[in-house]
Amino acid sequence: MTRLSATALLRHGLRFLLPLSVVLTIYLYLYPVFSTCAFPLPPGQDDAVVSANTGRAAFLETAKVHWHSAAGTAGNPTVFVPSPSRPPAPFRLLALGDPQLEGDTSIPTNYLGVFPHLKSLFRHVTFRSSHSSLRQRIRQSAHDLVDVFFEDAFDAAESLRKLLDLFANDFYLAHIYRTVHWWTRPTHVTVLGDLVGSQWLDNNEFYRRASRYWNRVFRGAERVPDHVAAYPASEYDLAGNLGGGPFNESTAWTRRIINVAGNHDIGYAGDINEERAERFESAFGKVNYELRFELPLTNSSLAETVFEADPTSDRLVPELRIVVLNDMNLDTPAVSTKLQDDTYTFINNIIDTAAAVEFKGHFTVILTHIPLYKPQGVCVDDPFFDFHQHDGSLREQNHLSAAASKGFLEGILGMSGNAKVAGRGRGRRGIILNGHDHEGCDTWHYINQSIADSDQRTWEVKRWRQANAAAIVGHDDLPGVREVTVRSMMGGFGGNAGLVSIWFDESSWEWKAEYATCPLGKQYLWWLVHILDLIVVVAVLLLVIATVLSALGLNVDTAVERSVARLCKPQTKVAGADTPAKGADVVKGGGSG
Repeated sequence: MTRLSATALLRHGLRFLLPLSVVLTIYLYLYPVFSTCAFPLPPGQDDAVVSANTGRAAFLETAKVHWHSAAGTAGNPTVFVPSPSRPPAPFRLLALGDPQLEGDTSIPTNYLGVFPHLKSLFRHVTFRSSHSSLRQRIRQSAHDLVDVFFEDAFDAAESLRKLLDLFANDFYLAHIYRTVHWWTRPTHVTVLGDLVGSQWLDNNEFYRRASRYWNRVFRGAERVPDHVAAYPASEYDLAGNLGGGPFNESTAWTRRIINVAGNHDIGYAGDINEERAERFESAFGKVNYELRFELPLTNSSLAETVFEADPTSDRLVPELRIVVLNDMNLDTPAVSTKLQDDTYTFINNIIDTAAAVEFKGHFTVILTHIPLYKPQGVCVDDPFFDFHQHDGSLREQNHLSAAASKGFLEGILGMSGNAKVAGRGRGRRGIILNGHDHEGCDTWHYINQSIADSDQRTWEVKRWRQANAAAIVGHDDLPGVREVTVRSMMGGFGGNAGLVSIWFDESSWEWKAEYATCPLGKQYLWWLVHILDLIVVVAVLLLVIATVLSALGLNVDTAVERSVARLCKPQTKVAGADTPAKGADVVKGGGSG
């Protein structure tokens, strides 16, 4: 059987690995295209269907945008380029949940030290430690010697692995943000809490992770400026207009990240203090604020129908109100009553400055971290509360309490179980987006106004699909709101990205919203592709070097075979005084005669 040479092995290996590497790399860097990701597409004016499209039509319109943009850059007028036939939603929010950047607290050598038992052993054998007897010194030295191999060595290996994992995980998260952002073209971006992995970090480690967040994971992005992140007021400045640009994009807001504080950023109610809140705000932005965006009316006849032009009208100029809310200290007991009072004061100001529920045209997007209360079995996370033993303050929670959730629904959104109140209890239209439950959940909260006994009217919740199938969504007697808990973008949860489209329906003078997802998949795919790419690059370089050397007259295959043979050849003893050379006469005895 003919043995393959080294260069032949490289060539044959590349024939298989190179195409595989190219295919997987193309898939990884274009995964939103292969997964047909797109922001939900509002229904066209001539469509019989009134719901948004989250499938093929939405994807094709997104592809047309890229095709049209690429053709315009190339400047070739002879190529037919289909223009987008249906406008996208004027507000498209890329929602990312729980990146949870880890750091030194997950690296054993950072808190245990590098080979600590080896250092201890050195102190024992050099008599720099105190022991009651020599036997105890020898005994402790033996323990440390064993621990060097069975603890220190494994901790060092795990630390190296973890360092590499953290480095690669940053780029995995960055790949999700960069690739989905490039393909789907959002107008706004939010990260829904747990930006870092622990609230108990010292300041140095916290700011190191913040630096990785801005300079690696979301490189090129920026926080919302403090002067733009406004406190609720009756007289307010707009944060921007919607619908501008060739594809309804706002250059400033596509770069900005609307950061939401999570429990791993500032802690639960029993952990939040002024220092943790201040350092979060210094690195990522305010914990409580609002943003207002207006959709200008281009139709003059419609503009004449709004309240500002006609005081008898119930129509307001179309406006989106984004409420960024720290809901970690809504429940009690809280360790900082001042910060809790600040949150409740903020909520009260949100309510006081909202448009009356009788008016139409405004829409509230609530961005927070901890989901609203849900009974057991609705989502993956069941209701759970735990309290500190030393002071009884809130230590951990999966959901808000039922009372706090009711405040969201009846306070901020103004909904009610009583159909006789203003606006028939239907409240303000809106949507709630949050994180925390890494598995994600999509639900509809509602209250049944048709129940005769008002004491029996309580808030209920169903999965979004179940509520739609049961015709609960949009029912006159069942006012409600959609809550989307965005699945985590961490690798263990599939690298998910949420796509929220919000558009204005002029016929009903109401905003409407739809949600879709775009998962990358487990982090193992990212690792596999880049390791395979590295192997292929190294193999190609070796093959090029071998080809150049062969052209210069060096037989690379022969040189490699000789080197391998020399390494594998067993060593033989050289003849000397103690071992006679082969063929030499052996003289017996000690004399000549």
